[in-house]
Amino acid sequence: MDQVHSKLISSKTLVGPFPPFHPEDAGESPHLLFLKWYQEALKYGIHETHSMTLSTIGVDGTPDARVLILKDVDEAGWYFASSANSTKGVQLHNNPRVALTFYWSMIGKQVRIRGNAVPMDRERSAEDFLNRGIVARAIALIDKQSLILEDQQNFHSALADQLDRMEQAPELISPSWSLYRVEANEVEFWQADEERKHTRLTYERQQGSWAKSLLWP
Repeated sequence: MDQVHSKLISSKTLVGPFPPFHPEDAGESPHLLFLKWYQEALKYGIHETHSMTLSTIGVDGTPDARVLILKDVDEAGWYFASSANSTKGVQLHNNPRVALTFYWSMIGKQVRIRGNAVPMDRERSAEDFLNRGIVARAIALIDKQSLILEDQQNFHSALADQLDRMEQAPELISPSWSLYRVEANEVEFWQADEERKHTRLTYERQQGSWAKSLLWP
């Protein structure tokens, strides 16, 4: 444990070099800059570029967070999916205010998004569900995410049951599955600098358009 502790406190951070970021060249839409940064992350071969942290607010006011995947992004917002019966689904029903965080350490880029999560219609949610892998769909059909599991064998039995159901009905869709769109109010782009002279550019929605500002690091 002492060795782990020593490694922890001596670990170096923000080891570049990092690609340059010129905020004066950023466009008027945060989603387009996001796509540009995402493409750059892909070019550098960053593993699971679509991984992001979704932060929600619990029914008791306690913040909560977990890593999941980005499904899509367009001018309207950023998309993810979940069961509406899951812990995060219940949290979103009670309070749609969320934050998304992307961090691509290899290129020193972080994107922070704050806004409201809006459930999409049944057709779009069903389409997303059918695009999932077979096992992922079967687990979603069990629809017991985050509930207490008394025995691992119970999970395997429930999974087998749902796989059997899907074999009989391949187009089976979980009624609780929902695609969500995060409609952003604020998007911040953070570019790391090895000397800690970071560059921060934020977009804030004001009366239907985006206002850009630089922030102190």
